[in-house]
Amino acid sequence: MKHIISVLLENEPGALSRVVGLFSARGYNIETLTVAPTEDPSLSRMTIVTRGSEEIIEQITKHLNRLVEVVKLIDLSEQPHIERELMLIKVRAIGKEREEMKRMADIFRGRIIDVTDKTYTIELTGDGGKLDGFIEALEPEMILETVRTGSSGIARGERVLRV
Repeated sequence: MKHIISVLLENEPGALSRVVGLFSARGYNIETLTVAPTEDPSLSRMTIVTRGSEEIIEQITKHLNRLVEVVKLIDLSEQPHIERELMLIKVRAIGKEREEMKRMADIFRGRIIDVTDKTYTIELTGDGGKLDGFIEALEPEMILETVRTGSSGIARGERVLRV
């Protein structure tokens, strides 16, 4: 099962390395990883997407909580949450393809952010399924390059991850 673990940790050199090392030392895979400073410059928020049974996720969270740099963490998958990912995709757009690519971007609520004679670069945000759906809707030869950020998530309602 997919889990989204949100971690508040000290913004200091080596903190990210220790978290990643914890996963690799135990043979756990990280599907996506996003990290950025919070409104408090001494703290960073890390969002880890991984897969595993309840027992494996429990072990991961216990090990993460033991790291000195980890201030607090929650498994967002256990509660209602909002999840978003950003994708930039460069597609071929020549002749009649241009209108079709514009229509596809509109259907998926994407924005064309760069235009050349032969390409469009489209920005899409949403959950991973939406972005995968956009890729699947295109002919493979149309896709020139894809960049994805990985998931960011936040709990719905009053629940917050703060010190």
